[in-house]
Formats: sequence, C-alpha cells, structure tokens
Amino acid sequence: MKLRLPALALVLVLLLAVLPSGARAAFSDVKPSDWFYQPVTAMEARGALSGYPDGAFRPKGIITRAEFVAVTARMAGLSPAEGQTGHWAVGTLQAALEAGWYDWDEIPPTGETFNDPIPRQLAVKILMKALLPQARGDYNTESAKMADFSSLDGRYYEAVLAAYAVGIVNGDDKGNFNPRSHLSRAEACALFLRAGDESARGQTRPVQPTPVPAPGETVRGGVTENGWLRVEGTQLCSEAGRPLVLRGMSSHGMQWYGPFASPQAIRNTAAFGANVFRVAMYTGEGGYLSQPAAMKAKVIAAVDAAIEADLYVIIDWHILSDGNPRTNQAQAVAFFAEMSKRYAHSPAVLYEICNEPNGAVSWSGDVKPYAQAVVKAIRANSPRSVILIGSPTWSQDIHLAAADPVAGDNLMYTLHFYAGTHGQWLRDRITQAQAQGLPVFVSEWGTSRADGGGGVFPAETKAWLDYLDARGISWCNWSLCDKDESSAALKPGTPATRAWTAADLSESGKLVFGALGG
Repeated sequence: MKLRLPALALVLVLLLAVLPSGARAAFSDVKPSDWFYQPVTAMEARGALSGYPDGAFRPKGIITRAEFVAVTARMAGLSPAEGQTGHWAVGTLQAALEAGWYDWDEIPPTGETFNDPIPRQLAVKILMKALLPQARGDYNTESAKMADFSSLDGRYYEAVLAAYAVGIVNGDDKGNFNPRSHLSRAEACALFLRAGDESARGQTRPVQPTPVPAPGETVRGGVTENGWLRVEGTQLCSEAGRPLVLRGMSSHGMQWYGPFASPQAIRNTAAFGANVFRVAMYTGEGGYLSQPAAMKAKVIAAVDAAIEADLYVIIDWHILSDGNPRTNQAQAVAFFAEMSKRYAHSPAVLYEICNEPNGAVSWSGDVKPYAQAVVKAIRANSPRSVILIGSPTWSQDIHLAAADPVAGDNLMYTLHFYAGTHGQWLRDRITQAQAQGLPVFVSEWGTSRADGGGGVFPAETKAWLDYLDARGISWCNWSLCDKDESSAALKPGTPATRAWTAADLSESGKLVFGALGG
C-alpha cells in the first residue's frame, strides 16, 4: 500500500529540515518502552527527520523510495542534481542515481515509483552504496545467516551480505531477511542509525589500491593486420601476441534499425576509424524468438558485411526482457552452434552469449551454468574464437565472475555502462576484477543515461574513455542508428544508404566517432 501524505507533511517529515539548536521533538506515538524509541529519537536529534504537525511520528507507516533516498542523501551529504519531474525529491533522486546507489529500473527517474514503498533489499543496497561502499561480506558465512536467502535477488547479494557482515541487518526472530517486503518508518530509522554509526567508526575493510595493468603500446587495425584474436592475462591480443584494442559501434535492435547494419552503414563506420562492429540481435521484443529465420538472415548479412569491410564483428545474443539467460538456453545453444559452425574458420567473429542478464538472476545459479553450456557448443566448432560473457545486473556484476570464472581459454567478460548513470564506483569494480585476473571487454556503453536519454555527458564520457584507454580495454558504443534519443550516433532522418559526414552525426556521435581513431 502506498503511503499517502500531504505535501506539507512530506516536507516536515523527510525533507530533512534541521531543527533549531537544542530543539527536540516529543513524538506522541514514540514511547521509551517502544523498541524503536532509541533509533527514532537519535535520528531526530541528528536533524535527519522531524514529526507531523500533530506531534506524531507514525512509526508503523511505510517509508517510500523517495523518502528513504532523501534521508540517506542527507546522511551522505549528497547534493541534488537536475531532475526530470516536479516531485519534491527529484533532485536528490537524480543525484543518487548518478552516484550509482541504484539502477534506473529500480527507481526510474521519470518518477512513476517515487512514492511507492521501498523493498528491503533495495533499501539496504542504497544504504550500503551511500554510506559503506567498501564493506564486503563472505558469501558462505553471511548467506548462512539468512533462512530465506533463496528469495534474495542476485543483484542484491553483495550489498545485503555486506550489511549482515557489519551488523547493519540481523534478520527477524526466524532468521528471515524478507527481501521483498517493505520497511516501516521505525525500521528504516534503525537501519539509518546503524549504518551511520558504522560509517562514522570507519571499521569497514578498505579496498587496497591496485596498480593499473600495463598493456603496453596497444595496436589498432582490422582482421587482415591482426588475424585471430587471443586473450593473454587480462589483455586482448593479436594473433602475434601484441596487445590490441578494438573500438567500434553496436547496432541497435536489428528488427528496428536493420538498415544501419547494412554494408554501406558498416563501411561508413569503418571510414570513421572503427575496427569492430557489434550486431545486436534481440531475442525478445519482436526479435529472434518471434521470427528466427528472418532475424538470423539479418545477422548473417551484417556479419558478412563487417568481414568484407575487414572489421572484427560480435554476434550478440541480446537478452533483455528475458532477463535470465537460462530461460531460452536451448535456443541459444542451437543458435551459437549454427553460427560457430558457419564462421568456424573466420578470425573476424566474436560471440557475445548473453547481453545483459537482469532481474532475479544469480551468477553461480544461472549465468555461469548457461555460459558453460553455450561455450561448449561454440568450442565444438570454433576452438579459437573469443567469447564474451555477461553477468547479472545488466552486465555490471563482473566481481561475481572474477570470484568464480568460467573455465576455458579466450574468454572475456562484458561490462556495460552509461556515462550519465554509472561513475567511479563501476570503474573501481573493473579495476578490482582485472586485479583478480578477469579479462574485461566493454561491449556496450553510452554517452547518455542508462535509459538512452538525459542528454550527453561529455565530462563523464571523457573520464570513462581515458580510463579504458589507460587499461587497454576494448569497447563498442551504443548505438549506430538515427533514433531520436541521446545515445544514438546519428541525427534523426540520416539515411543508411550513403556516406556520412560530420554533419550527420548527433552530439553523441561526434564524441564517439571522434574517439574511434584515437
């Protein structure tokens, strides 16, 4: 049930107005005998919240997503950003999204869920990202403390296990965490207080700085120059063993924007400096699962066009709405068996076997066993090709893969980011994963926010590209099309049937195409 409060009450309760020095609220419904008396009064004394005009706190009321983020932001000292709606907390929510406290689908910036109750697992993730980002919890030790661990969504493992490890969360009297249930205002206060105190104590395990791997002087060039690719340590290399960087474009969905994966469009992309092209074949959304023969033909035509242009080419099994790759594992195995047989002798072709696993998906229980099955199918035909493997939470949980990688050679792990949504915390995750020996390939990234909109973020884009270049990490930008959204590389109405000039490029396209040959 949504918590419906008048606008004035929202301002008084959770817009975090600081009380005058020495002032204390006497909540009529918070008594010394109540279990929540100490956390509620402590949070009020710190200026983090105050009561309703009638003197009540309403501790049993359900806290909303906007309210929870607002309190957390005040505790973390996060300044508001420019938002997209007129909601009272929109600036704070936008800033929290850009700080990486949560993903756009968990609390969309368009505002439709701002006033919805916040699930416990999401609340803990936000709190840990904001106040205790370096905390970690051992999987075996901490998961054993949760009687209902199996009901926890995989994307929340890291945060919730860390919260258990440092005592932010303890579970109920039956040992349950109840990840999808909602938080009362009193329960939220208890979490806020514990996290704030732990953060102040500074007792979490710090992440040790890791050196940037030295890929050496990376080379560019296409298939004729570099031959079969191979993975040495964390670095993609040419057939001769020289460190190599691929930079290029990803198509949008072939069912919608197929003309932008035509021979002319691919030649245009190569002319701007690309040496790789990603063919994004959606499985759902009217894609392969709805029309396999037609989509397969489009993919083959695009792959052949890229090979003709001397580009490396990625065949991308683009799962999205079918978030768990095991849902259509049999179809994936059959598809990649056919494609790897067709291109068994082509050094140009790479295989991206699961674009963005998402939802209630785990690495060990879902993505890894799926990857093992598909890798086996590809290796039966093509023992040398590079295979790209995704991870949970839209291919961001590479730390889970680093701790438990798939066995085999010439395997890399994809990382996806959008410069307006994902920042330093995700770069730190790459650094740590590479330090553990994980080869990373950024097979999709955008200059915009994660929803494809919100404008272009030049400074954030430069920070990402500088980082990738310093570490010799290959990338494909989303996306080569004329869609009317910030992440599209071409202006709306640009034809795919002729050569392009700089005048055809969108703001994003100018940034990205300028970096292709750099």
